[in-house]
Amino acid sequence: MTQRVELATVMDRLGIDEMITEYAVAVDDGDWEAYRGLFTADGRADYRSAGGIEGDARQVAAWLAQNMRLFPMRQHLIVNRRVRFGVREQDIGDTAQVQADYVNPMRFAGTDGGPNGGSDGGSNSGSGEPDFVCGGRYAFAFARTYDGWRLREVVVQEKWRRMQPAREGNAAP
Repeated sequence: MTQRVELATVMDRLGIDEMITEYAVAVDDGDWEAYRGLFTADGRADYRSAGGIEGDARQVAAWLAQNMRLFPMRQHLIVNRRVRFGVREQDIGDTAQVQADYVNPMRFAGTDGGPNGGSDGGSNSGSGEPDFVCGGRYAFAFARTYDGWRLREVVVQEKWRRMQPAREGNAAP
């Protein structure tokens, strides 16, 4: 492999890593416009293993916007990213598959003493631990576009979840 190819591969890996970080931040901050912007025009997401829906990025963003109100505090931790580049239209490196493990602590609305448990932007004025934590693996499919790397597909493979028992005076939904 030449130095030019090695540099291009490193740059692609950094671009993909940035997209995964942007994905986590968009979900955690409730920035659904940014979430939709991460996908290709035909991009899809599948959250069924975690009790969600499968659909195009616009449909899933609308579903997330509604349902993440239950968890105004969220913080994705996405680790162990394995990147594999593929071939599209005979050009090596135009697609990539990424498997990445995640842990996602969240707090139910209203459990930090405030009426909403924080803003929809994911901030939380309370300092308590999360009420709900889940973990699993993401399968991301990326495509190189004129605008850089974009998501073609996100599949959530939830492996486990844990809920804290409801504390006195704080009812969880």
